Amino acid sequence: MADQGVKRNIPIKLGDFSVIDTEFSNIRERFDAEMRKMEDEMTRFRSELMNRESNFFKTTTSSSSNSVSSSTGGLGAEKQPGTWLDNINSPLIQDEGDNKMLKLRFDVSQYQPEEIVVKTVDNKLLVHAKHQEQSESKSVYREYNREFLLPKGTNPESIKSSLSKDGVLTVEAPLPALEGPDHLVPISHQ
Repeated sequence: MADQGVKRNIPIKLGDFSVIDTEFSNIRERFDAEMRKMEDEMTRFRSELMNRESNFFKTTTSSSSNSVSSSTGGLGAEKQPGTWLDNINSPLIQDEGDNKMLKLRFDVSQYQPEEIVVKTVDNKLLVHAKHQEQSESKSVYREYNREFLLPKGTNPESIKSSLSKDGVLTVEAPLPALEGPDHLVPISHQ
């Protein structure tokens, strides 16, 4: 079924690099930056909690009707700009300036470069590798198949792949821009 539709083979660029070298060279700096962001967020959270707590105790001592109305909002009920949820990203998506890139990795270290095929069929990315070896004493057969559904609007002509010297196949594709602004979906009340 995956053989029907528009097909396009994607060339694999062989590289004299290691994914471990390139991806983890600055892991300490990234870890420290994430820890600083978490510490800043915790400081902001503590400050907000202390303000709410002091406001809560002020309103409960002044009148009981105020305490009911002030406590119905709850902690974090109003939308704060720039909350930690805004920074959650998928590990498959990386920011490249204004553009977002889909970046997929496949461990094909048990295969020779000529045994690996990367292609698209319609909106699917297919990675296939097959290894066969026979001698008088043994027979080895390995096959690797991965299928990934590409986001709608991804241009198959812009997909690039590279194979590191340690056998990690990296496939990158620019993600299409989102169509139009967000729209609210009405909630019906019964």
